[in-house]
Amino acid sequence: MNKPISPQKIQDVRMRTGVGLYKCKEALQEAGGDVKQAIHILRKKGIASAVKKRGRETNEGLIEYVQDDQGTVLVEVNAETDFVVQTARFKEFVKNICMQALQSHTQSIEELLKQKYYEQPSLTIDEYCAEIIQIFGENIQIKRILHLAQKAGQSLGVYSHMGGKIVAAVILQGGDDFATLAREVAMHVVAEAPDFLSPKDVSQDVILQEEDIIRNQVKNKPPEVMDKIIQGKMQAFYEQACLLKQKFVKEPSISVKDFVTGEGKKMGKELEILYFVRWQIGE
Repeated sequence: MNKPISPQKIQDVRMRTGVGLYKCKEALQEAGGDVKQAIHILRKKGIASAVKKRGRETNEGLIEYVQDDQGTVLVEVNAETDFVVQTARFKEFVKNICMQALQSHTQSIEELLKQKYYEQPSLTIDEYCAEIIQIFGENIQIKRILHLAQKAGQSLGVYSHMGGKIVAAVILQGGDDFATLAREVAMHVVAEAPDFLSPKDVSQDVILQEEDIIRNQVKNKPPEVMDKIIQGKMQAFYEQACLLKQKFVKEPSISVKDFVTGEGKKMGKELEILYFVRWQIGE
């Protein structure tokens, strides 16, 4: 009968090898609880080599998304080289991670890694990742996860650019059959990269920083002139940084807000942009 293995020992082997918790426990049982021997066993099996790979920089990657009636999940997974990212096996792995996150409704990578892989319950997601690292011989990391719930009276659209290098999602409030319109706005978000939804979302620190920059640019102007210049330049800043104020990329004569409002009126709906997100590899 195997001796009980303490969670501390399992975690110690996990941290020193990068191998999944279940495999670490197995190795410790085989080694009679000896941590060094367990690490040696894992190395002999060719599993523990992932430890060095997990420390390498991962500057390439893929952003994938999946959707169902209840919501949308975005996942970014990073690797060391674009060669690996472009393989069918890597893309399948990212899609599987997306499906796992969609089914479990998790927003936490830590929680996700502990879950049983839905396609192969004998593995945790952490162990599945370790296997993929062994297959490719590169460090592969799940960087971030976002779960967007599909709610009544809302439409959600996603746009992917450059094969998953940049992805944006937009939620419209006011109707549940405007996914195509939401996707058009998401395409704009990919192209124009807004930082905020509206001026009211800009923090006071950012406003003060921008005003300070403007003052330094026009410091020799009279106070009354300076105030007008600051006001004008801040409006220009909002038009550049805030999605609702930006000129719509497909129709630059109107703002994004006016475009959405106009499209809603055509269908007898009052539409507004409730939320957007933009991810880019390397951020």
